[in-house]
Amino acid sequence: MNNSSLSPPFSEHPFAPYLRILGKGKTGTRSLEREEALTAFGMILRGDAEPLQIGAFLMLLRVKEETPGELAGFVEACRETMVAAPEGLRADLDWSCYAGKKHQHPWYILSLLLLAEAGYRVFIHGSQGHTPGRLYTEDAMRQLHLPVAADWSEVAKQLDGERLSFLPLEHFCEPLQALIQLKPLLGLRSPVNTLSRLINPLRAPASLQSVFHPAYARLHQEADQILEQPSAVVFKGDSGEVEIKPQADTRIASLHNGKYTDWVLPRSMSQRVESVALPSVEPLRALWRENTTDEYGLNATLATTAVGLISLNPDIDVDSALQRARQLWDDRNRARLP
Repeated sequence: MNNSSLSPPFSEHPFAPYLRILGKGKTGTRSLEREEALTAFGMILRGDAEPLQIGAFLMLLRVKEETPGELAGFVEACRETMVAAPEGLRADLDWSCYAGKKHQHPWYILSLLLLAEAGYRVFIHGSQGHTPGRLYTEDAMRQLHLPVAADWSEVAKQLDGERLSFLPLEHFCEPLQALIQLKPLLGLRSPVNTLSRLINPLRAPASLQSVFHPAYARLHQEADQILEQPSAVVFKGDSGEVEIKPQADTRIASLHNGKYTDWVLPRSMSQRVESVALPSVEPLRALWRENTTDEYGLNATLATTAVGLISLNPDIDVDSALQRARQLWDDRNRARLP
């Protein structure tokens, strides 16, 4: 270790007060106020905090556990510092993809296609590569020749033309992408993995988010309420992605016009389904083109599509959403996936 790199500064660093708030001990520690969280995370994103401070900040938050107000402040900091989308660029549904698939194929991509074919403008954002052995959305969409953008102008063209676009996080908020990549160094996920799902950079009126642990759903709901998100649906999806597991009952946490609703989507398959050896897009292509049958894949696709429809149309009931999802599947353009 280079001892000179740890030489103390002559005066307190401007970021130090935020570390003191979070780490002053059992009786002195408190959570950040929303404005404090905005300022502190803005400093991190702009490069005004030292690497040592960033690691300490993220781990102190991890141990304390972030509050809805802190998450809202962090999201606002991201929105203030990210590459801004052109004025007028809009989406109907914001779909966050930050986990990657490990246990099953990425069936949710077929749900994305169905919703786009239904006429909804679906914007997807995410990152990849931070956890080995997973198939991430960007790679899966590229393999299926689906629209992946490099900047907001390409997003606009893709949403206008195909009503579907994926923009990697690194292309609109590179500092946040760099923070996500710290997981192998820190050994733990940090609040960055939570707040990234809440960014909704195009301010779509409907949002779909997945959590690794059901207890985090209310945290997402409350942060979305602070951020005045009109409609949001959160649930524990397969491998942490927005995908219903048909062999399990799924607890859905909904937010609509400031009101919380929790409900359960019953399982559609009674038998246990084994994990796949290696997630792949080829089964998606085969099922979409009807070159094969896959009960799990079809049930996952239809249920995930139904939940997406409920996020877009909160007044629709579950049975109607499932019927609509089935209709979209029956009417799909089978040539869409070559």
